Amino acid sequence: MKKNKELAAIFNQIADALEFKGENVFKVIAYRKTARVLEELVDDIADLHKAGTLDQLEGVGKAIAEKISEYLTTGKMKKLAEATRGIPLSLLELLNIQYIGPKTLALANKELGVKDIASMKRVIEDGSLAKLPMMGAKKTENIMKGILLYERSHERLAINVAQEVTDKVIAYLRKNTNVINISAAGSLRRWNENIGDIDILATGKDGKKIIETFTRFPETEEVVAAGDTKGEIIVEDGVQVDVRIVNERSYGAALQYFTGSKAHNVKLRGLAVDKGLKLNEYGLFKGKRRIAGENEEGIYKALGMAWIPAELREDRGEIELAMNRKLPDLVEHKDIKGDLQMHSVYSDSDATIEELVAEAQDLGYEYILITDHSRTARYANGMELDRLYKQWEEIDKLNKRLKNFTVLKGVEVDILTTGKLDYPDPVLEKLDIVVASVHQGFSKNVTERMSDAMENPNVDLIGHPTGRLISKREGYVIDIARIIEKAAETKTWLECNAYPDRLDLNDVNLKKAKESGVMISLGTDAHGVTELRWMKYGVATCRRGWLEAKNVVNTYPREKLLRLRKGE
Repeated sequence: MKKNKELAAIFNQIADALEFKGENVFKVIAYRKTARVLEELVDDIADLHKAGTLDQLEGVGKAIAEKISEYLTTGKMKKLAEATRGIPLSLLELLNIQYIGPKTLALANKELGVKDIASMKRVIEDGSLAKLPMMGAKKTENIMKGILLYERSHERLAINVAQEVTDKVIAYLRKNTNVINISAAGSLRRWNENIGDIDILATGKDGKKIIETFTRFPETEEVVAAGDTKGEIIVEDGVQVDVRIVNERSYGAALQYFTGSKAHNVKLRGLAVDKGLKLNEYGLFKGKRRIAGENEEGIYKALGMAWIPAELREDRGEIELAMNRKLPDLVEHKDIKGDLQMHSVYSDSDATIEELVAEAQDLGYEYILITDHSRTARYANGMELDRLYKQWEEIDKLNKRLKNFTVLKGVEVDILTTGKLDYPDPVLEKLDIVVASVHQGFSKNVTERMSDAMENPNVDLIGHPTGRLISKREGYVIDIARIIEKAAETKTWLECNAYPDRLDLNDVNLKKAKESGVMISLGTDAHGVTELRWMKYGVATCRRGWLEAKNVVNTYPREKLLRLRKGE
């Protein structure tokens, strides 16, 4: 599958280069779509090439298929060389940073010789960037913030990357060794939005053999350590994976200890001391006698509390509630009855509505909401009204054929910089559910614009309310407390966007929204069929935010869901 990733990176580089040069936006979109298809492709692209079926891939036409064949045959691609000619790849990397657009980058490159992150930092620090036309101190300050955020985020793994690697390693060890218990630990088990190293705990009769097998994991690029009870490898893209073998009698204690968080564990150990006990990775002890440790439930029970789900272990009051048996009954993936944000070929996705339906049915859903972009989002092939109406006709025909499943008509309508919505009310009122989102003017009266949108009776929910992208930008200049207050007042839902680089609202803001009585909508923001499976990241984030099923609108049947609009 390595060639899939290589080709996806190449097509993204082509798109970056064309964007830098100011080429046609639809060409840029086309190459990004191809990259996304390759990133999500389950089959090995090299096998499809050998079989001569490249042009059968959804969204891959003859011209793209020829470019893929060229690369797989020769190891090179003429289009990449043509698009990037005269542009260092280190320069294109800067386009991934918030506040650096193609025009700003081209100007900094031409006037100041900026060619990478280091040189961009230099011209900010010496003041020369601020002196360029349309720049200034405030903009350069924001660019530096964007650079620091980008650098910090790339020191850790995105939750989906870490989860995918971990799932593969655990499946491999289950199949090829005699492991009895095995689980991820650390921040990954708590479903943090980004992860340091991957830690896995296991028990088994022959720890040394398990570690030896682990070091032969097919995607291993380097074996860092291999002992009797611990192994460490580096897999693709420099990802570090550690496996630790523990005694079966201590598995629960070790899992609790290595899951964390540090703050949660410190408080737990303090409670143990107060009871004359000692808690560590080997068990819970009264003197030298181990009284618990084989499983986590026994540890918490012996300390006088209910077992605490890993997602809650951040010392935010969960221990006190557990002692009083008042922990929330957290939402679970099985509670979800539908996905309330996704895109189709009508805007910037490579998936047809029928393909999205088929995948949703496989996931056991009862409904989906199609939310293609509105017309002002030209960069995303936003829909003019004639295309929107054509989509409605397709959905109507599809719903007549479907049994026990409904495609809801929706749209992700832009909240414009003027404060108005991108479609008029007579259009919006005909939709089942309307998502309103900010995609432009991130620092221009966003709180006020979003609040005005929530006053509109046709707007049901606000998409990705803070606008952050974890790997590249902090989001809008916004007063999230006022947004939550306005959502409660207008009975507008707020989204937990399950796209792994968004997870927006985050766990902290979800908890605040719950406390204010605001309902949460879960949407994957999928731009391809397989991305519907991102729902698990949204559910995990909701669990970290203490949400129960009753707080999430997707847990209700279609009829109840539609009655919940604006508190109906």
